[in-house]
Amino acid sequence: MSTCASNLAAMPRHLRLMKRATLVATGTALLLATAACSSNSSTPSSSTSGVASANIASPAAPTTSASGSTGTGAAVPGITAIPAADLSPAGTFGTRPTVTVPSGSPPSQLEAWDLIAGTGATAAAGETVNVQYDGYSWTNRKEFDASWNRGQALSFSLGVGQVIKGWDEGVAGMKVGGRREIIIPPRLAYGAQSPTSAIAPNDTLIFVVDLVSIGSSSP
Repeated sequence: MSTCASNLAAMPRHLRLMKRATLVATGTALLLATAACSSNSSTPSSSTSGVASANIASPAAPTTSASGSTGTGAAVPGITAIPAADLSPAGTFGTRPTVTVPSGSPPSQLEAWDLIAGTGATAAAGETVNVQYDGYSWTNRKEFDASWNRGQALSFSLGVGQVIKGWDEGVAGMKVGGRREIIIPPRLAYGAQSPTSAIAPNDTLIFVVDLVSIGSSSP
């Protein structure tokens, strides 16, 4: 089985790739991915976020994991910083985060901030990453999906279109043991085609993501 196929098989059903551009909901669950894996899915997709290549490790880094890490935050190279007033609390790596939904108008560009700077291997395009995450709608101001609810990390291949573009761009460069907040505008999320009533059309999405490990499967 190819890496792409095995990753999809391991995903919760509601997170698996759709083989068409139109997004649909399976029950009330979120479909995070937007496009089918192609036969050359091992080739990383290009990123428009401008994440510095020096901050991305080479593929095939050894599987590493971390838990319980705490630390101070840091800006994400190449991505606009989330204003300090809009940041979620850093919390503790490996425990469910508290997500802050900012007031006012959402940003038009991708924003990110490392709430906890990891010290492990760096997530690079083409690698399998295993993450815990919590996602909130800016419009509805409510959680719409969280891996914490399922008690298992989500595994996906980074940078090959298995997930929304804001994730491919926003997760790149994270280090194992790190926690990153990512605010994703509609053009890098679902646009006008909302996959669930929990996400409004043209909604901005807020994620807090823990990079648990890099490797073929989640811990």
